[in-house]
Amino acid sequence: MKRYGMTIPFDGPLHSQRSRFEELAELGYTDLWSAEAMGPDGLTPLALASVWTPTMRLGTAILPAYTRGPALMAQSVAAMASAAPGRFVCGIGSSSNIIVERWNAIPFEDPYKKVRDTVRFLRAALAGEKITHDYDTFSIKGFRLGIDLEKPVPILVAALREGMLRLAGREADGAIVNWLSVDDAARVTQVVREQNPDAEVVARLFVVPTADPDLARSVGRFAMAAYLNVPVYRAFHEWMGRGDALAEHWSLWAAGDRKAALEKIPDKVVDQLIMHGTPDEIRQHIAGYTDNGIDCPALMLIPAPGIDMLQAVRDLAPAG
Repeated sequence: MKRYGMTIPFDGPLHSQRSRFEELAELGYTDLWSAEAMGPDGLTPLALASVWTPTMRLGTAILPAYTRGPALMAQSVAAMASAAPGRFVCGIGSSSNIIVERWNAIPFEDPYKKVRDTVRFLRAALAGEKITHDYDTFSIKGFRLGIDLEKPVPILVAALREGMLRLAGREADGAIVNWLSVDDAARVTQVVREQNPDAEVVARLFVVPTADPDLARSVGRFAMAAYLNVPVYRAFHEWMGRGDALAEHWSLWAAGDRKAALEKIPDKVVDQLIMHGTPDEIRQHIAGYTDNGIDCPALMLIPAPGIDMLQAVRDLAPAG
């Protein structure tokens, strides 16, 4: 089945979004993906969607491995899977030092091991095992999940660089990637599928839905800067060969000159990481990702002045 997803929720109260969720299904979107940062938690919108859109696949992109204890993570995942049997995909990852440490007051230590241990624990817990085990980053004493699941829950790992990408292919069911170009997609999917040829790779793809390139780049730069200066994302883009292109931006940002730093993100880099143009041009851009190994594009629409976001969702629908 060819998959095509949208990030939820939209702006506004959650209780008011039923018709918009339902329209996504009518338009041909197959997946709804939530995230967890500073807005709604990652599971409540999906719980609503499990009832409002009973045919769609639901996924988290992502739940941070740090911000729920292991047992609570297993309970949360199992509850969502029980609400939507066979339709829920658990995406987990390390998140970032900003979300974990600055906002949740949890030390951001050993992210690779933390994610690996969480995947291993979830595999055992969701299978109904009673777990007493000393993992590298936490210990469990006598936990057994009190929910019997009808169907297995696929687990995807949010991955940027090689170690986590290999983990996603080796111990999970695939990877979730983001802030990458079409060419980057070929590189990261190859790393994952060297471990498991059948691994799924989901990509969160960022869209400023306008044919005005100046507007798209202005809005895009602002959105990009929040990520490019997080250490894990900076390391990813250095690995992808953007170190020279972004050197001035990083230097000015570190010096505190945010306005000048934004101006130093090259147009070429914006155009690689942010999709914009006419609906047909954006669809062609999306097709580049799927041609390079992405199984499920999950669109994240970025608001821009003068843009009707509801119409943009309709214009970018797979049936359009």
